[in-house]
Amino acid sequence: MKYKVLLFDADETLFDFKKSERIALEHAVSDFDMPYDPEHHLKVYEAINAAIWKEFEEGKITQNTLKVERFKRLSEELGIDFDPLGFSERYMYHLAEASFLLDDAAALLEKIHGKFKLVIVTNGLAYVQNRRIGKSSIAGYFSHIVISEEVGVAKPNPEIFEHTLKLIGHVDKSEVLMIGDSLTSDIQGGIRFGIDTCWYNPKRLDNTSQVKPTYEISDLMSLIDIL
Repeated sequence: MKYKVLLFDADETLFDFKKSERIALEHAVSDFDMPYDPEHHLKVYEAINAAIWKEFEEGKITQNTLKVERFKRLSEELGIDFDPLGFSERYMYHLAEASFLLDDAAALLEKIHGKFKLVIVTNGLAYVQNRRIGKSSIAGYFSHIVISEEVGVAKPNPEIFEHTLKLIGHVDKSEVLMIGDSLTSDIQGGIRFGIDTCWYNPKRLDNTSQVKPTYEISDLMSLIDIL
């Protein structure tokens, strides 16, 4: 068995973040008694959030600033005046309570736990990720949950992977596999650190980038064939 350590991304790899995001935004809007059109408001927020997390990956914005800045931009884009800080706090509260697994996530981990050391490495916010992951049925399968906000560095920076291997006391990179849905974060980060990577690509998107994963799967259970 080549691999001994499996590093998993959390959102959109094991957890249905899109669903959590949708529910959290709807509830936060309700808390502020704001008008809400899910077809419009959610799409605007998703675009803003994706762009600002990209800025974070590129080191253009801090994670602490990101928490509020995305809602400041949302307020400006929608032309609705609300308190971005207060909205951020309500949104993160609801997001932390919204924990949903993707199909086959639990089944996969049930099959492979005990055979590998399993670790989650996520570019999330500590309060949100600790609660969402901690309350899930799969939390017990992981020896560690590494969260960028707690570490102070995020994927694709190789330092978060270095921190992770030191944390679990593992040295041999050839025995480590990173599994995630993001080419720019999970896969690029793993490549920079010098470990094998597996791109989870359920939508079967074409990879037109220069980032080339070691493996590619479109359903989680296919990971078993690789292992």
